[in-house]
Amino acid sequence: MGGYLGSYLYQVDEKGRVTLPAAFRRDSEAQSFVLIQAQPDALTLYPDETWAEVQERLRSLARSAPRSRHRMLGLTANAVEVVPDKQGRILIPDRLRANAGIRDEAQVVGAIDKIEIWDPERFARIVDDTEDDFGDRLAGIFA
Repeated sequence: MGGYLGSYLYQVDEKGRVTLPAAFRRDSEAQSFVLIQAQPDALTLYPDETWAEVQERLRSLARSAPRSRHRMLGLTANAVEVVPDKQGRILIPDRLRANAGIRDEAQVVGAIDKIEIWDPERFARIVDDTEDDFGDRLAGIFA
């Protein structure tokens, strides 16, 4: 079964590293990821194959909406490639941790084709406060 599922709470070590769950590292010992802050509240970790799809969408956006180029540059300028070490840890640069409000702990969340990394309090608040018609839509998905 593919995809990233589940939620895991990890300590951020003194060097700014966080461990990825073993289930998220199952595909390859040398799996690399792109870490980017695509949303204001969290960091997103894209495996190579998913990142390739995102890059193509960004290229298409740049061609169809040239005025979006500066925003795109801002996003990609802060992106980094990360490869888990032998213990499954990735280094999250200080600037990205600070922007996402991640301090001593990180909530590592499977988001199907990518992984999100959150401040645990912010994650709980966002998930609990979300009100929309998602519950109604679930009936069609899990029918």
